[in-house]
Order: sequence, then C-alpha cells, then structure tokens
Amino acid sequence: MNHPTPWLGFAALLCAAVAAAILVVFLIKKPTLDLRVKLWLLLGLGVFPALTGATSTVAGMEATTHRDFCGSCHVMDAHYDNAIDPQSQSLAARHTRNPFFGKKSCYTCHADYGMYGYAMTKAGGMRHVYEYYLNGWNKKSMDEALETIHIMKPYDNLNCRQCHTTTLHDWLRVPDHQSLKKELDANRVSCASAGCHGFAHPFTKKPGFAANPKLGDRNLHPATAGSARPTDPGAAGSAPSAAPSAAPARSGGEP
Repeated sequence: MNHPTPWLGFAALLCAAVAAAILVVFLIKKPTLDLRVKLWLLLGLGVFPALTGATSTVAGMEATTHRDFCGSCHVMDAHYDNAIDPQSQSLAARHTRNPFFGKKSCYTCHADYGMYGYAMTKAGGMRHVYEYYLNGWNKKSMDEALETIHIMKPYDNLNCRQCHTTTLHDWLRVPDHQSLKKELDANRVSCASAGCHGFAHPFTKKPGFAANPKLGDRNLHPATAGSARPTDPGAAGSAPSAAPSAAPARSGGEP
C-alpha cells in the first residue's frame, strides 16, 4: 500500500534514529552530566521521541482513512473489489468513482459525522482491530465472513447528508424525498435501501431482505434484526445472493 504521507513516515524514522543515536553515545561514553550533556539528553529522551510519536501518529491516522487500508483485511476483499469495479453500479462503486472522494471513499461514507466524528471513528476502528486479530476474523473464509460479520449499528442517514444536505432544490423537488422527510431525519427509512437508492453493498443481502418494522429499512436482516451484532469493518454482512448490482433508485438524488 502506498503511504499517503511518506514525508511524515520519513520524519518519524529520522527523529527515532537521532534519539537512539544520542542515547547510545551517552551509554557508551558515559560523559559527566554537565549542562551540555543534559541538553543532549533532553533532546534524546524528550524532544525527538515526542516528535517521533507525533509524526508517526499523524501518518498512521492519515493512512487509515485511505481505501487501500480498508481493503487490507481479507474479509473486506469483496467490498473493496466491488467498490473499485468500474462496471459496478452499487452505491459504493458509484461514490468511489466520484473524484471528490479521492482515495477515501470508504472512510468518507462510514466515518461518524459531527465535531467528534474523527475521534469516535478512530476509536471504533480499534474494535475492528480487536475483532480481526483476537476474535477470529482473520481465520474466517470469505463465505464465513459474509455470513457472520455484520455492521455494528444501522447506517446513519446523517452520513449521507454530509454531502446530500436535503435542503437544495434538486433534492426537495423529488416527491418521495418530501413525503419521507420525517422518516429520513429519524433514520426510520434508509437512503441506502432497496426501495430508495439501493444497498451500498448489495451482494451482502440475502434474498427476502425486508425492513425491520421497528427500525425501518436500516441494513438489518429480518432474521436477526435487533440482536447483538459484532462490528463489521465497513459494511453490513450476510450471505451473498447475486452478482453485485444496485437496486434501481426510486427517485433522483441531489448532485
């Protein structure tokens, strides 16, 4: 995977190397602790390690927003392949082809919105790390992953409204948008549903998928809706049914 900010990675390595060099020289020579040596130790024990931590953290956080990182776990192969498929008409693929998303289409659509969205999204990502390495996801086949790994919570329409504000004329002029405005605002109806703009990852839906009567059509399978679900590294999961394709949109969307 190409690192999105290579200079930060190089800066982190350089700072770490300088800090290590200072400490090694001190341990070998064991000079008298005069002011000059104390200043060097301040650099080796404080300044350069702090710079190493800061630059490596920023580089790592930035790398985890890129689509290649999202597809680096094998259980996400199907989602990643569909998203970058130039022939696919799924919501994920169509948004990935949008140049405004750059290489961050997965993160942009799945990141929590709001003041604390970035921090909460990164904190939630640690759950994925736990599930993958300590709870057996890394040992699952793709068929097992699609059957057993599910999205932790229903997809929030607020994520769609980062771009589709629901206030512009092109959105308001659609009768279905107007009639469902309250349900969309309350997340009782999902923008990414079969009756509206189609599932983001349609191959994860079983035949007979229907809306949950209590929560609305919010990416929950009726057989298990409402039960405790493990988190998914990016999309709702269940057994595959057909080749990836988007359900026809019932109405037009806002540009």
